[in-house]
Amino acid sequence: MSLELLMATGIGALTAAGIYLILLRRTFPVVIGLSFLSYAVNVFLFTMGRLAIDRPPIVGVSAAGLTDPLPQALVLTAIVITFGMTALIVVMSLRAFLETGRDDVALAVPPGEDAGHSRRDEGAP
Repeated sequence: MSLELLMATGIGALTAAGIYLILLRRTFPVVIGLSFLSYAVNVFLFTMGRLAIDRPPIVGVSAAGLTDPLPQALVLTAIVITFGMTALIVVMSLRAFLETGRDDVALAVPPGEDAGHSRRDEGAP
């Protein structure tokens, strides 16, 4: 089995698990699913620069084999952005849970209740 096939299988598994978890109707699996998708993108970006072992980065023309440092820089940037995005989503889901008292992300509006007007606005418990 080649390393490229192994990496492609890993990226596919992370993507499939991430999409499955995002489609669930609870906030915690959605956060974990988004993390899996970001890991899949990071691994994809990393493998985009070819899988070369013990090769120097681009230093000069005289090097026999080169490694492109751009995907590594992209992955480092993506890790920082993912950390900030995950922190924001966790805070938003925690706030939604504390406001509504439930973890469900259903978009259905209960019968007799306007979508823009809730019982909370009326002061009801």
